[in-house]
Amino acid sequence: MQTPTQKFWDLRLQSCQAALEKNNFEAFIAPTPVAAGQIVIDQILPQIDVKSVSWGDSLTLHESGILKFFKGNPAFGLIETFDEQVPRAEIIERRRKALLSDLFFSGTNAVVESGVLVNLDMVGNRVGGMVFGPKWVVIMVGRNKIVSDLEQAMERIKSLAAPANAIRHEQKTPCVKTAYCMDCSSPARICNVWTIHEKSYPKGRIKVILINQDLGL
Repeated sequence: MQTPTQKFWDLRLQSCQAALEKNNFEAFIAPTPVAAGQIVIDQILPQIDVKSVSWGDSLTLHESGILKFFKGNPAFGLIETFDEQVPRAEIIERRRKALLSDLFFSGTNAVVESGVLVNLDMVGNRVGGMVFGPKWVVIMVGRNKIVSDLEQAMERIKSLAAPANAIRHEQKTPCVKTAYCMDCSSPARICNVWTIHEKSYPKGRIKVILINQDLGL
């Protein structure tokens, strides 16, 4: 028998899935990150023609195991954009090429219950891939990123996701020391590009996998 908390999240995720589908996203629900990766392999890949793959920064993607799947499968050309052994200039060039990949993976900073994706980027390669370029986009997102409205989404990003990501990447920004957004003018500022995805265009281009766990930042 389900606990009240389990029932709560089942209902919440089903409601969010319906809202996303109403906004022309294709939406799935997975119990775990690994199950989300399996949805990609079993349900999404057979329906689309994919030769090249890349991704934007996301902790959840790594937990799903899907990146290991593509790295170990020579049938797919993987555009690696986070290799620390590669010079920064080459990484930027790879990120430009990633915008023309067949399939682009990412997380999202927030999902509004009405079926809207909200993100804030430093360079713009992650949100750029969501907006235009790649033929298909798969977003993996933990339930902790579901919020009630746009205002709450932006508050979540500025008060939690952005400072936490700056700390994770060891950026030289004030929020790394304070854990609060200082609306800084630092050259290392990561809060530069907002995107709000109200609908997926074309219909089904963006596929969102809602995961019934707290994941990412």
